[in-house]
Amino acid sequence: MKNAILRPRLSLQERLARRIAKETGKKLVRPPARKWKEPAWENVAPGIWCQLLAKDEKRHMISMLVRLEPGGQYPPHSHAGVEELHLLEGELWIDERKLFPGDYNRGEPGGSDKRVYSETGCTCVLITSTKDVLR
Repeated sequence: MKNAILRPRLSLQERLARRIAKETGKKLVRPPARKWKEPAWENVAPGIWCQLLAKDEKRHMISMLVRLEPGGQYPPHSHAGVEELHLLEGELWIDERKLFPGDYNRGEPGGSDKRVYSETGCTCVLITSTKDVLR
């Protein structure tokens, strides 16, 4: 795992802090609480909101949460790489296929989606290439 930040569990950090305090006779210094900051939702186009999860610039890949408002449409596009979509809530049409929560869609490189829309609104995890071509 390259460039990964690995930290011991908070319980281990706590035990270590107690042990250091006991052995040195000094005041207990608790480990700092880790705070997770939720990425901001960005309105990238009318009816489309994205929350960036990860970006791999070297491989030109991006992972994000995507929300389509009711009636929201994603523009027609061609896949530069593999596109993976996991529908979390709502329903989503990809061309003539209707997806429901829990459904998965894989788009192969060179393939295209002519119509992607949601009548009800939806939220999905999307992993795709930053080199996709919008039409």
